[in-house]
Amino acid sequence: MPELPEVEVVRRGLERWVTGRTVAEVQVLHPRAVRRHLAGGEDFAVRLQGHRVGAARRRGKYLWLPLEDTAASVLGHLGMSGQLLVQPETVPDEKHLRIRVRFDDALGTELRFVDQRTFGGLSLHDNAADGLPDVIAHIARDPLDPLFDDDAFCAALRLRRTTVKRALLDQSLISGVGNIYADEALWRARLHYDRPTATLTRPRATELLGHARDVMNAALAVGGTSFDSLYVNVNGESGYFERSLDAYGREDEPCRRCGTAMRRRPWMNRSSYFCPRCQRPPVSRSPR
Repeated sequence: MPELPEVEVVRRGLERWVTGRTVAEVQVLHPRAVRRHLAGGEDFAVRLQGHRVGAARRRGKYLWLPLEDTAASVLGHLGMSGQLLVQPETVPDEKHLRIRVRFDDALGTELRFVDQRTFGGLSLHDNAADGLPDVIAHIARDPLDPLFDDDAFCAALRLRRTTVKRALLDQSLISGVGNIYADEALWRARLHYDRPTATLTRPRATELLGHARDVMNAALAVGGTSFDSLYVNVNGESGYFERSLDAYGREDEPCRRCGTAMRRRPWMNRSSYFCPRCQRPPVSRSPR
């Protein structure tokens, strides 16, 4: 699932290649690609036609295209395999092309939503007061947002009655962090994923937030993490941060810090990767 860095790479591409263009035609080629637009594909296509696209925006893992002359936005969710590609009109259709957006200019490119597994999609939503599509108004700011409140996050984190990785994946507390970058931040902070949040001191919570921010900035600088051809930017290029991962996907490989074999454990229908020496599990205490 694309996380903040991967979605931000796509957002930047859309901002460069789509901003300011007016929609001439929309073709919905698979109904599942607009299933979150409850009025259906035909309504989605009609309501976009003739509107000018504003600068692409993002919060956490969600991105959207505001329609400048309306109070609505096109929300994009990439799911497991969704791709938003800006392609020359002459390029043959991709096998899993789901939505095509043509523009009324002479640039000769179009926006395509391609999705092999059809878990992602596009939908049109009214904007909330702060400009977010109303369906994601509850999503917290992410660590790369200039308005992210570090002090409020650290205080809220320590008050949660949960474990640290669960808290990092709570999009109402902090958005954009998924399984990959949670494992990376925890490895850098030398914290086990099952450490209770209540045991974190304020300095440790601040340190963890800094590591989450640093690892996502590092991933963003190289285009994000691509484990296969399904995650690409708008020009069809993969990211390269997979080569720099310290924890995720490195089961049985030596820890880059101490040389101990990295471990993987099942966790909430996912996997957690950690170093058993650098990230010691919390000690469970029997009640007296």
